[in-house]
Amino acid sequence: MAAPAMISLTDAAAQRVKHLMSKSDQPVSGLRIGVKPRGCSGLAYYFEYAAEKRQNEDEIADKGVKLFIDPASVMFLFGSEIDYQEGKIESGFVFNNPNEKGRCGCGESFTV
Repeated sequence: MAAPAMISLTDAAAQRVKHLMSKSDQPVSGLRIGVKPRGCSGLAYYFEYAAEKRQNEDEIADKGVKLFIDPASVMFLFGSEIDYQEGKIESGFVFNNPNEKGRCGCGESFTV
């Protein structure tokens, strides 16, 4: 049995990230992902365009997308899958994180 990936993208998420990166007006080599203290449950996900890998970041290539993982966030993100979902009312990226133990009512933050 293979070990779980640190973090992975679904096909839909990879396709959406590639599309968004192609429309950036700045050079983008990948997507920086991490968590920061925020919200009523304690932690919130963040991601942003990255021009280059920062020192000590983990770099993962998945489905043609480079992901740069904040070293302080690895333990919170390990085994996560990022999906992109479109609905009638909203669309966006969704983190499927096996480390989550709960979410706040609005869905903005989570706890481990």
